[in-house]
Amino acid sequence: MAKLKMKQFEVITLFPEVVEPYVQASILGRAQKAKRIEVRAHQLRDWSVDKHHKVDDTPYGGGPGMVMKVDVFESAVRMVAAGFSLRRKKKTRVILTSASGKTFTQADARRLAKYDQLIFLCGRYEGVDQRVEDHVADEALSIGQYVLTGGELPALVMIDAIARLVPGVIEKESLTRESHSEEGYREHPQYTKPPVYKKWKVPEVLLSGDHKKIEEWRKAFSAHQ
Repeated sequence: MAKLKMKQFEVITLFPEVVEPYVQASILGRAQKAKRIEVRAHQLRDWSVDKHHKVDDTPYGGGPGMVMKVDVFESAVRMVAAGFSLRRKKKTRVILTSASGKTFTQADARRLAKYDQLIFLCGRYEGVDQRVEDHVADEALSIGQYVLTGGELPALVMIDAIARLVPGVIEKESLTRESHSEEGYREHPQYTKPPVYKKWKVPEVLLSGDHKKIEEWRKAFSAHQ
């Protein structure tokens, strides 16, 4: 039996303390202990050459807020990727979390799950120098048409969705019968005991014991839209 490869997730951020608690809990935490995945949060300031560890500056052309610097992100990516992808010839993909990026989908999760190492760049403040997206990142992804205070939550959302597809993290059967596993597919409703609660009843077909009818009922809900 072939040995399962461990997926490496890297998050470059000003707030590693935001990332670490989530990835150490529940399924992601267990997956790390089982060495199916590894999630590491890196402090972006570690790559600043400024004596004050500055990572941002005022925007050219004027305007409000501060813009995160391209040189710091480029140095961080180069160092984080070097020890993994270059020496071991692994496949690495660099993703900038951006409100203006392409909306992340389950298809993207499946595509990105094929890489050995994923590096997420998390912006803050007014934004990130455009040269990060143009020359440092391989792509920019968003999780919806809204703006957050930082890129850590989008990175965690994408890591969670991708990590579930790594062999050994989730039971394979669970992945084949869930929403978005195919285009237009939605998972059927789930119920458990008690059969009646505050007059809210479980559908009779699920209590019937007739597996053929139950499967037909589930397929009716899970039909492609």
